[in-house]
Amino acid sequence: MAILSDNNIAHAIYLSLKDKSLDEAHQTHKNILAFLARKHLLGRAAAILLHLKKIINLEKGIVSATVSSVHRLHEKEEKELVHFLKKRYSAKEITLTKILDQNLLGGFRVEANDEVIDLTIKNKIMQLQKYLTRSAV
Repeated sequence: MAILSDNNIAHAIYLSLKDKSLDEAHQTHKNILAFLARKHLLGRAAAILLHLKKIINLEKGIVSATVSSVHRLHEKEEKELVHFLKKRYSAKEITLTKILDQNLLGGFRVEANDEVIDLTIKNKIMQLQKYLTRSAV
């Protein structure tokens, strides 16, 4: 028996709705809901929608990123970060969600496309500690 992952379901929904007219899409939505109800998958709807959003964003060249920092990013820093992310992911557009996290000592942490770029002071200290305490070869 095949396992229906949230990502596979989202991909199937995307393909079934792609290039449909409004009337066809409306009927397809009904069929999708009936399928999810029949397979007892409605409880996973939020996760499926999250995967669907990622698929649509990928198709449109949009990357959603979350940046966590102690202080609000300056406009220049934000522009540099957006430019870096556009280049790194070959994206047309970057949508940033900014989170202020008072638990960070400094620096920032970026999460985008299932990747974490950790440039926090805490992480740098941990990396330095590993380097200094590693056994001599």
